[in-house]
Amino acid sequence: MTITSLFRTPRSLWELACQRSDQCGPAEIPSRLNRWQASSHKGTVCALALAVSLAGCAGLPDQRLANEALKRGDTATAAQNYQQLADLGYSEAQVGLADIQVDSRDPEQMKQAEATYRAAASVSPRAQARLGRLLVAKPGSTEAEHQEAESLLKKAAANGEGNTLIPLAMLYLQYPHSFPNINAQQQIDQWRKSGFPEAGLAQVLLYRTQGTYDQHLDDVEKICKAALNSTDICYVELATVYQKRAQPEQQAELIKQMQAGYSRGTVTAQRIDSVARVLADSTLGKPDEKTAQSLLEPIAPGYPASWVTLAQLLYDYPELGDVDQMMKYLDNGRAADQPRAELLLGKLYYEGKMVPADAKVAEEHFQKAVGREVAADYYLGQIYRRGYLGKVYPQKALDHLLTAARNGQNSADFAIAQLFSQGKGTQPDPVNAYVFSQLAKAQNTPQADELATTLAAQLPPERLAEAQRLLQQEQASRGALNQNTLQLHALQEEDGEEKL
Repeated sequence: MTITSLFRTPRSLWELACQRSDQCGPAEIPSRLNRWQASSHKGTVCALALAVSLAGCAGLPDQRLANEALKRGDTATAAQNYQQLADLGYSEAQVGLADIQVDSRDPEQMKQAEATYRAAASVSPRAQARLGRLLVAKPGSTEAEHQEAESLLKKAAANGEGNTLIPLAMLYLQYPHSFPNINAQQQIDQWRKSGFPEAGLAQVLLYRTQGTYDQHLDDVEKICKAALNSTDICYVELATVYQKRAQPEQQAELIKQMQAGYSRGTVTAQRIDSVARVLADSTLGKPDEKTAQSLLEPIAPGYPASWVTLAQLLYDYPELGDVDQMMKYLDNGRAADQPRAELLLGKLYYEGKMVPADAKVAEEHFQKAVGREVAADYYLGQIYRRGYLGKVYPQKALDHLLTAARNGQNSADFAIAQLFSQGKGTQPDPVNAYVFSQLAKAQNTPQADELATTLAAQLPPERLAEAQRLLQQEQASRGALNQNTLQLHALQEEDGEEKL
């Protein structure tokens, strides 16, 4: 929390803080003083008094406690303390509360987060950066919001906020029609020439977006080796490079370095979890599932999301454990309100893998993950489309599948194309079938390509023009980023920086 935000506290709260300063022991003051900085004599006195009253007096909110709780994944404690401070008017606490709302991925909480960021953006550069990033990632964002995001991110960068160039690069890459005078590669080159630390990662983002990542592994390695000490997301990128190149010795050295950083507190548990996922991903090269498991088990008690990653590891590699062990991991994840745990449980019952298939139980678990895990909408749509509950529910299927597709689940487009072309439980719609079959071609699968070709040949010329117009509208509303880019964005959001 910066001292500038303290100066925005109402006069009555300053007086209350100073009055309460004598309620906490004077021996506490020196250790608390270094948490606060002051820019004037009055600010020093009152900031110290407020710090003492908030951090040391029983029953009062504590921002340090909130920060530490958030680091270890205790969002309930963090939210409680942030909320009380936010209610008192502290802009940085408002940002912390909004961060938690964004992390929930719940649509209603996302709306609240946007409103909270907006309320703090006039006085907080961090709120400006967060709001800009939120608008970049917002599905169906408007032209005005694209321009607003650019303005906010530039303003936050000018005020010294980090993690602004990556979202700016994403903005230019995702919505080129909104910035016709900006060439993304030239802009990134300019940032790199100016020595901006984030510029290298922006280049990596461009490689992912253009599908040229594999052709630039040497440059990715060079960029991330140089940035590793300041940007721990580079552990994920370097792990990816070494997996793709099949370089186990370099991978082992990287992991050793990462674990040392974790012991020092310079690498987060989130980052270790992300690297473990890279090691377990068979699409990147020969998986090293045992090393992934050894990375996850020590951090899971303090970082509950890793319980679910461990369960996913057993789902993908059953030889690592049995179904009882997987359920234990999932129970731990569910106890910590991890939506991925509900999603994976739903998948187990949906597929009948390791447990008896049960569409009704699967539906219950998927519904608990809706709004927080995109794939939950996809699987619910498939349950309703395929009639797994006894009959087809076409409208419910379309609602869920469309939500999933517009949030980056490419396989949902293929399912929608099937829904409109097969007409199970509803009338066939050749125009919409064509639109979504064309979008499904991004999957690069024989089935998707075959369906798109078949439907295009069946559509009369007069209706083809209508279908192509609708296709362009849908493509424009989604932006230009592919799934790899969205995954990188998700990683960048968990960049290990303190929320406040």
